[in-house]
Amino acid sequence: MKVKILGTGCARCDNLLRNAEEAVGRIPEINGSVKVEKVIDPEEFFRLKVFVTPALVINDKVISSGKVLTVDEIQSELLKRLHGEDK
Repeated sequence: MKVKILGTGCARCDNLLRNAEEAVGRIPEINGSVKVEKVIDPEEFFRLKVFVTPALVINDKVISSGKVLTVDEIQSELLKRLHGEDK
């Protein structure tokens, strides 16, 4: 599983990054094997069609853009993907 936070380095981007790292840490099946990557490259934003940051991306799918999800919301999204329920 690949988790990315797309952002410009703003406070909201940093908050989403922290929340994502905490959410990953709460899930024993992925804790230690999944690293949350901070992406600041505008070309990656365009590739994923992200025009408002911060954005949460899991396995190259944009989950949210323009808002800071809570730890619980991110954990729920991670668990859906872990258990194949993201259809």
